[in-house]
Amino acid sequence: MDIKAHFIRLADYNQRMNGQIYEACAKLSDDQLRHDCGAFFRSPLGILNHILVGDLLWLSRFSLHAQGYHSLIALKALPNPVALDELLYEDFSSLITARERVDAAIKQWLVGEVDADDFNRTLRYRNSRGQVSEREFAALVSHLFNHQTHHRGQLSTVLFQYHIDVGVTDLLSEIPDLY
Repeated sequence: MDIKAHFIRLADYNQRMNGQIYEACAKLSDDQLRHDCGAFFRSPLGILNHILVGDLLWLSRFSLHAQGYHSLIALKALPNPVALDELLYEDFSSLITARERVDAAIKQWLVGEVDADDFNRTLRYRNSRGQVSEREFAALVSHLFNHQTHHRGQLSTVLFQYHIDVGVTDLLSEIPDLY
């Protein structure tokens, strides 16, 4: 499997799913978006912000992995989160704009800036508690996408409780049938 092509497929899936999730959340009232529904990050707005916080933290670390990651460096103009439960955007419209910007940057980074050899190296970084770690870069990129999928799954459950279906969520729809 071509690892770079695989991550580009995950970026496409990520972009599609974020679009579906945000479209579904747009059907909620402002009170429903902010309602503490017992999820780990409390409300749909809290979950959406947490996903963005995670992305911004990881993409900031990734931006230092190799020279030429201009699309990731450009994301430094967005808020710099310090806590995993931080509400970067209280306004849903602003959150949508930031989400679309981040998704576009991920895709641009993977298509035009990452070299396949970058995935074969390790990344040394500090986590949110300041602890130094060094891990396989490809595995960390997988984690970026898996983290989003995990929390979108939580959010789809919350939305289902409001009788809102987010639609097809399977990655399979991104994988071409070669038959």
